[in-house]
Amino acid sequence: MRPEGYDYDTHSRLAGPLTEPEGGAGTGTGHAGYRVQYRPLLAREPHRIRALLLMTLAPLLTGALLVYLVWPTHWTEREGGDRWLVGLDVTMLVAIGLIEVFMLVNVVSIAHATMVARDPVPVVPEEGTRVAFLTTYVPGKEPLAMVRATLEGAVRIHHTGPLDVWLLDEGDDDQAKALCEELGVRHFTRLGVAEWNRKKGPHKTRTKHGNYNAWLAMHGGDYDFFASVDTDHVPLPNFLERMMGFFRDPDVAFVVGPQVYGNYVSPVTKAAESQQFLFHALIQRAGNRYRAPMFVGTNNVVRIAALRQVGGLHDSITEDMATGFELHRHKNPVTGRHWRSVYTPDVLAVGEGPASWTDFFTQQMRWSRGTYETLIKQYWKAPFTMPPGRLFSYTLMLVYYPMTAVNWLLGALSCVLFLWFGASGTQVAASVWLMLYSDAAALQIGLYLWNRRHNVSPHEPEGSGGLAGMAMSALSAPIYAKSLGAAALRRPCRFVVTPKGGGATPDRLLTFRIHLFWAVVLASSLVASFVLDHTHVAMRTWAVLALAISLAPVAVWSFTAVREQRARKAAAALRRQDSGADTDGEPEPAFATGTTTGGN
Repeated sequence: MRPEGYDYDTHSRLAGPLTEPEGGAGTGTGHAGYRVQYRPLLAREPHRIRALLLMTLAPLLTGALLVYLVWPTHWTEREGGDRWLVGLDVTMLVAIGLIEVFMLVNVVSIAHATMVARDPVPVVPEEGTRVAFLTTYVPGKEPLAMVRATLEGAVRIHHTGPLDVWLLDEGDDDQAKALCEELGVRHFTRLGVAEWNRKKGPHKTRTKHGNYNAWLAMHGGDYDFFASVDTDHVPLPNFLERMMGFFRDPDVAFVVGPQVYGNYVSPVTKAAESQQFLFHALIQRAGNRYRAPMFVGTNNVVRIAALRQVGGLHDSITEDMATGFELHRHKNPVTGRHWRSVYTPDVLAVGEGPASWTDFFTQQMRWSRGTYETLIKQYWKAPFTMPPGRLFSYTLMLVYYPMTAVNWLLGALSCVLFLWFGASGTQVAASVWLMLYSDAAALQIGLYLWNRRHNVSPHEPEGSGGLAGMAMSALSAPIYAKSLGAAALRRPCRFVVTPKGGGATPDRLLTFRIHLFWAVVLASSLVASFVLDHTHVAMRTWAVLALAISLAPVAVWSFTAVREQRARKAAAALRRQDSGADTDGEPEPAFATGTTTGGN
C-alpha cells in the first residue's frame, strides 16, 4: 500500500510545523476566539513577477483570440448561398465562440486559483475530543488483507483523547468480525435492519453514504467528530494531529487532505495521480481563500453536529461533493455564521488508484456524473443561501466537467460542419490564428508548469512537468461528454466499487468504444475534407489533435500489452533455461545468493 522510497513523512507536514493557537483552548466544540489562519502561496515565492505576468497575459491573450475569431467583420458572408449552409455557418460561429469562452473561463479559473491559493497554519489539537475513526467494508468486493492494512494503520493513529476505530461492514462478515476482535476495532453492520436499507434516500442500501448514516444514527451521539478514509487508504500515525487542530475554530465543519496513490506502478495509475495535480495542489488551496474547499471522501475529519444538521451524508453517486455543498449552504446555529471547511496539503493517507483504463474511465464517469447531479439538483439553491465569494469558488469548480464535455462536443461538431459541408462561421487568416492560438496555449502551459512547484504528490519527481496528467485530462473529455449526455437524459447511474488490492479490471478493445467512436467520426471527416476540397489549416489541425486524443489510450494499451507479453515470454524462457541449468549443471555455491557476512 505504501511503496518504499518515497518521503511520506515530509509530505505529511507540508503545511508547516504545529503551532499554539491564538485565542486559547476550547471545550470540544471550538473556541470563539480562534479562527483558522492562512499563508498565501504566492507571498512565499521569490519570483512573483513571473507568476503575475503569466496570470495576466494568459487570460488576456486567450481573450484576444476569442475577440479576433468572433469579430463581426470576420463573419462568413454567403451571397446567394443556400439557407441551410448559412444556418450551418451560424451554428459553427456560435460553436467557435463558446469553445473560446470556455477556454477563457478555464484560464481565468487557474489564474485566479494561482493568485488566491493558501495553506492553513496548523495548530495543536484540543485535548479530550471524542473521535471515531471509520472505514467501510464490502465483503466480496474488497480483499480482507487490504482492510487489515487500513485498520492496522488506524490503530496506530495518535490522539490526545478518546479514540475508537470502527469497521462499517455491509455484510456482517465473520472474518471481518474476527479481524476487528484481533486488532481491538469496533464492528458495526446495518445488515438486516430494514430502516437502514431503503431503496433511496440517506439510508439507501448498498451505498457508502447509507452505511455511514446508519452508523451515525446508532453511534454518532457518542462522539464529537468522526475521521474516515476509504477502505483502500492507509492513514499515517499523525493523521489526527495534523487535522484536528483546525476544529478549534467553532465554524469548521470538516477538514480534508489530498489523495495520492500508493500503487504507483502501472502507467495508468501514475498518469491518473498526475491528472489530479491541479485539483489537490491548486484548486483546493484556492478554496481555502473562501473557507470552502470541496469535501473529499477519501480522507477527512467531520464535525458530527454539522453533519447531522444537514441530514447526514447525501444520497448521491458522489456523496462527498453533495454533502460538502449542503454544509457550505448552512450556518452554524451556535455562532450564526456559515459553516467553513479547511484543506490541508499534508499527505496523511496513502490509497490506491485505478490500475487499468477500464477502472480509470469508470472513476471519471462517476466523478463527472456526480458533478452534473450537483449542478442539476443543488446548485440552483446556492445563490439564495451561499456567500457570493463561496458561490464564485464553487462555480469555478463545478463547471470544469461540463465545460470540458461541451468543448469536446462543439469541437467535434465544428470539424464535421467544415470538413464535410464546408461551413465556416468565421474567415480569418490562418497565420494570425496560428500565432494567437500558439501564444495563448504556450502561456496557459507556462502557468500550469509554474504551478507544478506546489505539487503535493510524494511520488512525482521534483521538477517534473506533469505532461502525463495533462494528457490524461485531455483524453478524458469523451468520457465527460458521454456522462453529460446520460445526465441530460436522466439515465440511471449506479455506484461501481473500484477494484482494490491489486485486482484491476482487465482492459479489452471494448473498453475504448467511446474513443473509437469519435476516432471514426474524426478520421472520416478528415478524409472527406480532402475528397471535397474543404481546406483550412485550423480545422484540419483541430481534427488531427482530436483524433490523436481519441486514439491515444488505445495506442498506449496496445503498446503496454505487447511489452508485457514479450516480458512474460522472456521470463518463461529464462525459467526454462534456469531449470535446465539446475538439472544438468553443478550445484551453485552458497555465496551466489548474494548474502555476505562481515563485521557484526
